[in-house]
Amino acid sequence: MRIAVIQLGYDDQEPVADRVIRAATLVRAQAGHDLVVLPELWAPGGFSYQRWDERAEPVDGPVASAMSAAARDAAVMLHAGSIVERRADGAPGPEGKHLWNTSLVFTADGSLAATYRKIHRFGFGLGEPLLMEAGQSLSLVDVPDSSPSAGVARAALSTCYDLRFPELYRAQLDAGATLFVIPAAWPAARVRHWTLLAHARAVENQCLVVACNTAGTHAGVEMGGHSQVVLPTGDVVAMAGSDEQVLSVEVDMRVVADYRASFPVLTDRRLPIAGLS
Repeated sequence: MRIAVIQLGYDDQEPVADRVIRAATLVRAQAGHDLVVLPELWAPGGFSYQRWDERAEPVDGPVASAMSAAARDAAVMLHAGSIVERRADGAPGPEGKHLWNTSLVFTADGSLAATYRKIHRFGFGLGEPLLMEAGQSLSLVDVPDSSPSAGVARAALSTCYDLRFPELYRAQLDAGATLFVIPAAWPAARVRHWTLLAHARAVENQCLVVACNTAGTHAGVEMGGHSQVVLPTGDVVAMAGSDEQVLSVEVDMRVVADYRASFPVLTDRRLPIAGLS
């Protein structure tokens, strides 16, 4: 499977419309890949809380339309990162809020294949928890593999802060995941956590991890970069630096099944454990 990870960099001076055009151009340049991934909230700004309401859109809004066209033109499956979603009908969620942090995945013909509303909201009562609803469900999607090994990878979707909650990835594993795709807007101040946790999720679940972070500085927050592709063995296929960069890697997805067979730790899970609820 050929995978392109677009570690997009941006600042507060770049108009959103220009950034959308630039991101679409980068996606189109990845023709020949099976999967292309963009970061979390790259269009509205990962830490630009004060702009989220005005930049919110439905899942068929202008950013989605531009990414759909780019996926179709490049003939790739595109994880377009996430948008600030406002439902087309304006309906609120269970907490009475009207916004979600929603990932969008498009097929090679531009169709919307999957969405994922971020479950774990970062901000400790501010930021996302204050402004956004929490997602309520898992989202998995099959990614076609054009390599000689053929077949599909079962990709599970999560976003940034979700990475800190291993129980989410166990649930995705039990739902059949062989690949975790994780877009993020992870700050430089805690980038060591970003790299460490991505490695942990790969090793403990024996899954391939594709983790796409943001570069640049916006809303006064320096972003951490260091996007990475990690094998289920814990070996790193590729890791970006801190600036804008595109990683292009080729992974034989048979590594997941082969490693699970040769080192079958997942078969030794002992849950539920008596006395624990």
